[in-house]
Amino acid sequence: MEMCFTMRRIVTIGRGGTGKTSFIALLTKYFIEKNNTPLLLVDADPDQNLSEMVGVELKKTISEILYEFKEKGGSISGTSPLERLEPQIIENLHETDFFDLLAIGTKWKEGCYCLPNDLLKIILLTLSKNYQNVLIDSPAGLEHLNRRISSEVEYIFEILNPSKKAFDHLIRAQRIMQEVKIKFEHLYLVGGYNFPENLKKQAEDTGFKYLGKIAHDENVESSVIKGRSLLDLPSDSPSYISIKKILENIL
Repeated sequence: MEMCFTMRRIVTIGRGGTGKTSFIALLTKYFIEKNNTPLLLVDADPDQNLSEMVGVELKKTISEILYEFKEKGGSISGTSPLERLEPQIIENLHETDFFDLLAIGTKWKEGCYCLPNDLLKIILLTLSKNYQNVLIDSPAGLEHLNRRISSEVEYIFEILNPSKKAFDHLIRAQRIMQEVKIKFEHLYLVGGYNFPENLKKQAEDTGFKYLGKIAHDENVESSVIKGRSLLDLPSDSPSYISIKKILENIL
């Protein structure tokens, strides 16, 4: 029987290297420990780091499925490709006891990401209703906002690093979301592990609520370097404790 939930869509945005993917991985750990499952994790970043950070090995990404379809002579004109590719996308959804994971993947052919993004956007409409929380890890930059992978979002977390460009990114992201009509209920600011205390006032002056910063954590650094899952971090790890405090104030 298909199950339906009151579902929350949660998206991270920010510049490259701020810690968006590790934030989503530790958010996954938090929801699992709180028994707020099932979860759908969506890796919308072509660099596809999320799977490693949650300890899973993907079967095939959306881009790989599309590439193989076209290599075998499949046509993307006429009938919607999704009608032909949806069964394969569902089949290659990585499933665990607590979460499922879907990734857009790396596109190996010349051209834009328009069709992989369209496929991801449409498949999310089908899948999302079956999960309590949908966690979307966005790529760096702003172009993904123009693609409107999800047009309605409950929570957006902008992860900040200590730079003027981080605050410029926030302003541009806000404008793009207004222009392309992305609806969101909450946009919160979170300092990355290297975000200094003296920029807290600047974050608070943006008009968005600043929730605090992610603590620096050698456990996270070691796990990322060695390719280990952040879900296996001890619950007393500094970064996880700091994220729990951030989340328990708002979720």
